Amino acid sequence: MNETQNRPVKTAETSFALLEQLAQADGDALGVTELAQRLDLAKSTVHRHVGTLESLGVVVRDDDEYRIGLRLLDYGLRARDQHALSTVARPKVEELAEETGEKVWCITEQQGRSVHLYGASGKNSVQTSARAGAWGYLHQHAAGKAILAHLPAERVQHIVDGHGLPAKTPHTITDENELFEQLEQIADRGYAFNREESIAGLHAVGAPITDDDGVATGAISISGPANRLKGEWLTETLPDLLLGATNEIELNLSFS
Repeated sequence: MNETQNRPVKTAETSFALLEQLAQADGDALGVTELAQRLDLAKSTVHRHVGTLESLGVVVRDDDEYRIGLRLLDYGLRARDQHALSTVARPKVEELAEETGEKVWCITEQQGRSVHLYGASGKNSVQTSARAGAWGYLHQHAAGKAILAHLPAERVQHIVDGHGLPAKTPHTITDENELFEQLEQIADRGYAFNREESIAGLHAVGAPITDDDGVATGAISISGPANRLKGEWLTETLPDLLLGATNEIELNLSFS
């Protein structure tokens, strides 16, 4: 790719920054003045961009304020449904949620970040901020660490260099050496743990879904309250269930 192709298009960056602000508003509508202040842009610039986005159906206007439009839902669902992992893993995610009673997620990696593809809730699962489509940091989650442990070392280093190791809780790994030591252990045993590293009071276990070369294409995690996910249930029973599920998903992906 040449230098011209690498050079970002400023107008596209501005439009996407506006969409990011509207998405982070959690359903609240934002006016041109507030958007301009948040992004340090001229109100006239914001007005032109949101006007264009409105005409495309990407944002909608309520009086003089804007919110994310449902046309983006169509794009998001199409992107997820075109990902083979989401379709193949869905039955096993639902089966694990029913069998364990906990929350189960299937995630993948894109551009060095974790993306939640599909989740299912068991009868005892707790509500968290995780949602389909959410982007996160791989090192903060059991499933994300399972993915990192099954990527080429140079790819992992590139991800760490590019995104850093930001903390989500006081228990999140933020030291690079500690992370790489833990990834070696995860690679050896085949699954990862999250002990309050993403949410206080929450434990999880995650196992990778790998291709024929042993490289992770995604991962499945089971999470629940720390006082329930502990002892042999966390360290033996749930990993066994996960490894059985991911093995089945890998076989189905190979022949799908």
